[in-house]
Amino acid sequence: MDAKQYNQCVQEWADALFRFACKCTGQQSDANDVVQSSFEVLWQKREDVQPAKAKAFLFQVAYRQSVDNYRKKSKISYKEAPEETYSPTNPDLKRILDRALAQLDEQARALVLLKDYEGYNYEEIGQITGLNESQVKVYLFRARKILKEYLVSVENII
Repeated sequence: MDAKQYNQCVQEWADALFRFACKCTGQQSDANDVVQSSFEVLWQKREDVQPAKAKAFLFQVAYRQSVDNYRKKSKISYKEAPEETYSPTNPDLKRILDRALAQLDEQARALVLLKDYEGYNYEEIGQITGLNESQVKVYLFRARKILKEYLVSVENII
């Protein structure tokens, strides 16, 4: 991959990668760090990454960094005001979906985001997360079941 192809990857995938990182980390500053480091890793590995596989590579790096970030934050506890999170056009729907996604563990949340938000197929998700295709299907089924139970409950929506 040369500099021109790298720049094309940045232009093409930066927004989608940021949305994914925002949903995984829950905070814009953390998502910015994840996106920046993902592109940094892509630049460092540009000799080994084919341009056609750059998207999957970026999401794989972002997924792993989000998990690492989550593990780091769960070990460190400090008090400060919560940071404002990324918000789409409908704030009520966004709030409900964010609360529903927060019910999931880090891996389940990432699987739902990769499949339903980013449109990856099961095989691609398996490559990104290191799971086999059957595991991806089972974990997605369980995650969606948790989301469904949360979303159909009236007290969680109001």
